[in-house]
Amino acid sequence: MTLEQDILSRRTFAIISHPDAGKTTITEKLLLFGGAIRDAGTVKGKKSGKFATSDWMEIEKQRGISVTSSVMQFDYSGCRVNILDTPGHQDFSEDTYRTLLAVDSAVMVVDAAKGIETQTLKLFKVCKMRGIPIFTFINKLDRQGKEALELIEELEEVLGISAYPMNWPIGMGKEFLGIYDRYNQRIEQFRTEEADRYLPLDEAGHLAVEHPMKVTSYYTQAMDDIELLNEAGNAYSEERIRRGELTPVFFGSALTNFGVQTFLDTYLKFAPVPQPRITEDEQFIDPVDHKEFSGFIFKIQANMNPAHRDRIAFVRIVSGKFERGMNMTLARTGKSFKVTQSTQFLADDREIVDEAVAGDIIGLYDTGTYQIGDTVVGGKKGFNFEKLPQFTPEIFMRVSAKNVMKGKQFQKGVLQLVQEGAIQYFKTLHTEDILLGAVGQLQFEVFQHRMSNEYNVEVIMDPIGNKIARWIENEEEVKDSMHSQRSMLVKDRFDNKVFLFENEFAMRWFSDKNEHIQLYSFL
Repeated sequence: MTLEQDILSRRTFAIISHPDAGKTTITEKLLLFGGAIRDAGTVKGKKSGKFATSDWMEIEKQRGISVTSSVMQFDYSGCRVNILDTPGHQDFSEDTYRTLLAVDSAVMVVDAAKGIETQTLKLFKVCKMRGIPIFTFINKLDRQGKEALELIEELEEVLGISAYPMNWPIGMGKEFLGIYDRYNQRIEQFRTEEADRYLPLDEAGHLAVEHPMKVTSYYTQAMDDIELLNEAGNAYSEERIRRGELTPVFFGSALTNFGVQTFLDTYLKFAPVPQPRITEDEQFIDPVDHKEFSGFIFKIQANMNPAHRDRIAFVRIVSGKFERGMNMTLARTGKSFKVTQSTQFLADDREIVDEAVAGDIIGLYDTGTYQIGDTVVGGKKGFNFEKLPQFTPEIFMRVSAKNVMKGKQFQKGVLQLVQEGAIQYFKTLHTEDILLGAVGQLQFEVFQHRMSNEYNVEVIMDPIGNKIARWIENEEEVKDSMHSQRSMLVKDRFDNKVFLFENEFAMRWFSDKNEHIQLYSFL
């Protein structure tokens, strides 16, 4: 294969949803088709001892949730598929946000009974902002849920995106008979042996064979709906899908593995190949035309292998080809180094990777060299991709080690977990107390759990509540006397000064008194 063919065979996407919509379950089934795993474990498989392959962290297995973005890769139907399974929980939206910057399309999983939920809406907005093509999988059709037309209407009204149903459910819950496949012009029967699963349609789009399904009210209803969609529904447009304005919708049941393969086959035909990325000086780096290797780090994860206490920097390759042993330059520092250790993923199963191309995600072993958002390039000529967004933390905790003798381990653990980007580090000016800030409460629970499990340090966490964090543009004009209980002056991990205001009123009062101080926040 030529390098260009290799790159054009890549499909890199993230799966997004509200917690419990079935995102991790659908990931498992996709891996099953790709031959990457032989036995899909459900997320809630605590009793059976089977856990989802994509949930590798101890706390994920205990709670049955995904709190990190896993990366999984497999080959299927002539494509190399890279899936990023993102955390569904809103407290981890920052990790998800950055992951969405490393993919070319997104698959949105919606629970048929619950419709569009808050977290789905948030993540959808990020995709929309970036113009990422979105494919929708409406899940759990084997349970009673909302009417299919109601779900399509909700997609369009709540998310403000046009929808094109690629298939349509016949019945639901206990009466779920299968799906009418508009794209492949056939009916796929639910809970039917492989040989009898597909039924042909005639030229008018009706069942072409005699079948008991024909006399049911569910078939009649589905045919009425199809007629309505054909006459009054949105027109199919590949161009609008590419621009993220039209979402192809698939119905199915991930748990019973129904409709997932139909979705995967169709998705791979229409999903975008690796896309160009923009640099800080507004140059477009095209995956194929730009021959030199380049990529950016969108995630850093410590201790994926608890036995080795390692750190992995996740790199999305934007252009060219990666080869193990090649020289690479870190654009931020201008330093060049030889890459001898690199890895590819199936959740926590990793293997050494010798070659990877634009569209792939690889892991580089990190000894503290990399930061989230770093650009790496082959050769000496450096440039920087656009900055990755940073979130402004809202909840703060004062943290310390329970055992003062473990101060060194405590400092190391805090520093490494902070570099992953989910929690932010601050220290008070004179007493140098350590404060941690996060977007959501669950981040602190994960931090505490990991400090204990991975660094063997019990921590004391003292909540100091919600604060409004504001960085300062003209730091040189800030005086220590501006520090008070209601406008606490601290430093972040890069030694920038930051005010933590008690509330909106305290911030307005401060700004009125100190008009010359220019404050700013992140996302």
